[in-house]
Amino acid sequence: MSTYVPLFLLLIVAMVVAGALFTISTLLGPKNPTPEKMIPYECGSETTGGRFVKPSVKFYLTAILFVVFDIEAVLIYPWTVEFKNLGWIGLATMGSFILMLVVALLYIWKKGALEWEK
Repeated sequence: MSTYVPLFLLLIVAMVVAGALFTISTLLGPKNPTPEKMIPYECGSETTGGRFVKPSVKFYLTAILFVVFDIEAVLIYPWTVEFKNLGWIGLATMGSFILMLVVALLYIWKKGALEWEK
């Protein structure tokens, strides 16, 4: 348990500092709301059309692209650290993983997620 005490202390200090900063900014910060400030911010432009318009499929494909390559970065780093200990089975497993990533990249490339709108 003594090895976790510094971690708990760090978490407690972080929560106290975050809570104190939030409370101080709430109590001492300027408060002059205007109708213009109360409008939801939508990337600097007025919204047009229906509120519940379905986003383009390209939005979802871009999200899939981000998730796929984010997972790649997370999983390849530990594999490189333990590369010598894993042997040929580790190499084959990572090869199949990279193959799946290439298939995902080809899929989103074919669907046009990497094309910019004109």
